[in-house]
Amino acid sequence: MGFGDLKSPAGLQVLNDYLADKSYIEGYVPSQADVAVFEAVSGPPPADLYHALRWYNHIKSYEKEKASLPGVKKALGKYGPANVEDTTGSGATDSKDDDDIDLFGSDDEEESEEAKRLREERLAQYESKKAKKPALVAKSSILLDVKPWDDETDMAKLEECVRSIQADGLVWGSSKLVPVGYGIKKLQIQCVVEDDKVGTDMLEEQITAFEDYVQSMDVAAFNKI
Repeated sequence: MGFGDLKSPAGLQVLNDYLADKSYIEGYVPSQADVAVFEAVSGPPPADLYHALRWYNHIKSYEKEKASLPGVKKALGKYGPANVEDTTGSGATDSKDDDDIDLFGSDDEEESEEAKRLREERLAQYESKKAKKPALVAKSSILLDVKPWDDETDMAKLEECVRSIQADGLVWGSSKLVPVGYGIKKLQIQCVVEDDKVGTDMLEEQITAFEDYVQSMDVAAFNKI
């Protein structure tokens, strides 16, 4: 299992294809699996890799609370398509950089005044960071059903209108069209919201404002994260 080399265009393409019908690396909520893969990616995927970029931006929003996400982080080779092998670098360079920062000094060498000052500054920074515990942000995963007027409604344009709604604390996820009968399909789209910033009433008001395309909006599923 794996994604190939996640620092290469080919590896990012494998990740993009894998996420075409998934919101997360495993399961239905962010987990340590997402953290492991996110940390292996060197930066935001290019815009043409839409699924990978959408996932990257979503997981990035959990940066301050990633340590509290559920699950146990495993090796990259434990995630991804079964027919692809992980070849992403082991991160030896990062480890070397960490080793170069000697927080506690060395007992084998006489410590200069400058080295002592730097060590004390780094210890102070370390303790300061350790003391700061970021407040948990309450979030919810919402699955919305957006219904058109009839079978002649341009569903691609309808989805474009929905995704055009932007707000602080709102991240759009995966979507699909679901048949409802008589040739009509509804848009089923997932989003993650910060509870104190975005509510379903606001979403309904803004989505139904596209009255040329949208007949109604319903909440199909609502789960606290």
